Amino acid sequence: MKAGPISIAACLVAVSMPLAAAQLYQWKDAQGRMVYSDQAPPPSVKNAQQKSFKGSVIEGSESYAARTAREKNPVTLYASACGTPCEQARQLLNERGIPFSRKDPQVSQEALGELQKLTGQLRVPVLVVGTDTISGFESGKWHGALDRAGYPKSAPPGSKPAPPVPAPAP
Repeated sequence: MKAGPISIAACLVAVSMPLAAAQLYQWKDAQGRMVYSDQAPPPSVKNAQQKSFKGSVIEGSESYAARTAREKNPVTLYASACGTPCEQARQLLNERGIPFSRKDPQVSQEALGELQKLTGQLRVPVLVVGTDTISGFESGKWHGALDRAGYPKSAPPGSKPAPPVPAPAP
């Protein structure tokens, strides 16, 4: 009867221990086969290699869903210092952790020309998600376009606003 609680306690201790650097050993056995183990090789083995690995870590703060959506449906925000609509547009994208390119038609003639070509107008904000273009800020339409593109509904807890995506080279 006592074995059950003891084994549960042992499992809880093992699970709650922080991930330490893992050790991996590599060597050839007597038959010439390559052996990989987390246990040190026998003392008779020569030329064993030891490698250290840190815990399971994914580089960068962008989620897999956001990265996949960004690759398939990149987001571009055309916005300027237009006040509340442009600020709400940026806030929505940052709250969802959406990586986006920002283009300001008041600063860049190139962005101004692109905006004119996309919408036939010079009003901002404009959101481009893949091939979808939405003129004016309306959160429901913007969320719908981002959802259809596969972007996460919110940024991961504790994350910083998504970094801007570099503009493609001309």
